[in-house]
Amino acid sequence: MDFSDRFIRFFKSFLPAPFTIAVVLSTLTFFLALFLTKPAESGWWDYSVVLMNFWEGGLWTNSLLVFAVQMMLMLVLGHVLALTKPASNLINRLSSYCTTTSKAAFLVSLLTITVALFNWGLGLIFGAIFARKVGEYARQNGHKINYPLVGACGYVGLMVWHGGLSGSSLIKVAESGHLNELVQLSGSTMLNIVPDRIGFDQTVFSSMNITASLLVLILVPSIMYLVGKRFQNHSVELPTVGEVHLPEIEITGAERLDHSKILAFFFAAVILGATFIKAFVQAPSLLNFFTPNNINFLLLGLGLLLHGNFYRFLKAIEQAIGGVSGILIQFPLYFGIMGIMNNSGMVQDFSQFFVSISSEFSFPIFTFISAGIVNIFVPSGGGQWVVQGPIILQAADALGVALPKSILALAYGDQLTNMLQPFWALPLLGITGLKAKDILPFTLILFLIGGILYLSVLMLF
Repeated sequence: MDFSDRFIRFFKSFLPAPFTIAVVLSTLTFFLALFLTKPAESGWWDYSVVLMNFWEGGLWTNSLLVFAVQMMLMLVLGHVLALTKPASNLINRLSSYCTTTSKAAFLVSLLTITVALFNWGLGLIFGAIFARKVGEYARQNGHKINYPLVGACGYVGLMVWHGGLSGSSLIKVAESGHLNELVQLSGSTMLNIVPDRIGFDQTVFSSMNITASLLVLILVPSIMYLVGKRFQNHSVELPTVGEVHLPEIEITGAERLDHSKILAFFFAAVILGATFIKAFVQAPSLLNFFTPNNINFLLLGLGLLLHGNFYRFLKAIEQAIGGVSGILIQFPLYFGIMGIMNNSGMVQDFSQFFVSISSEFSFPIFTFISAGIVNIFVPSGGGQWVVQGPIILQAADALGVALPKSILALAYGDQLTNMLQPFWALPLLGITGLKAKDILPFTLILFLIGGILYLSVLMLF
């Protein structure tokens, strides 16, 4: 048995389905709170009931449920954009340059990273469809390539997304009042310390994050180009797949509105016009525009415009919506975990622990490592921010570490171990026809490259 087989067997042995992991973590959090935070004057049964109330209250926290919907829309609308004719035509044209594994690995990883820095859902589906189209092009033209390696390159966007424009923690802290709301939910007394918001100028477009993004954008495709030269190539057998294909139907009556290009373009123009005003007229600066609602508003307008009518747009929604099932059912469980941790005082306890073992220099590194570990079990940047955010805020404040750097450290750790956690690879695997065991040896290489790059950036800045 080679290393990749042992690696895959390890994950199968220790990682059940993500929903099961969320249930196990909820149970573990409950018992940790029960044994670590029970007041001396409370009975075990009485405090168990209190913790259950904390958990249930966390499940239905209104502001966090809004956050879950924002993240689901971001994935669905990004997927919808990837299913448009212009996107499919672009990918078909680019595939003609991918005549060898090396060229394909370079181009797929380069463009997937670029797209994922704009939107993680779009990057995930773009990379998957691009990898698939490369495989189809190789089959049609008799080229031999290492298709699993190309598929892994199509997944690399999940290693950079959290430092981009759709990074869950970054767009939430850019919202006015979110940090104060998070502090209130945690029961902390930091309300007079945390800023109202942390804009993209301090996170996404900070010198540290721009450096990290450029290093990944330059080095990862170059290294994967070299990797592509060292692995054996094979013939590819794949059926064709791509954009949304619709059967010919007879359009009568009010159905003409569903298929009207004029109506779709008009509605898209209204949305995109309003988006332009929000971004360039109403916002103090363009960087203030990037909030979850504004990003989703922009994606909605672009999706309507590029699909050309409501019928095609809604069919694309139907095709894309299955990808958010994990977010829909798992996010509330993580909100419940946050409810227990915050109301029982565990957040404060963990914050004090991190303060005790960290210095101003080491705290971002510990945050990066811990975020990577947590992401293995909580495969959601949004869910992870909900759980770890209050801890980071309090510990960073106690140690005097800049909040933007601490939040970016969480973002880097979260996105890095997506290369080991196959949860978000499920859409890619479905589109490419590959299996997790096919791409894991190559995503492990990406994990090692990313780990070196992100740790270096955190230590240098």
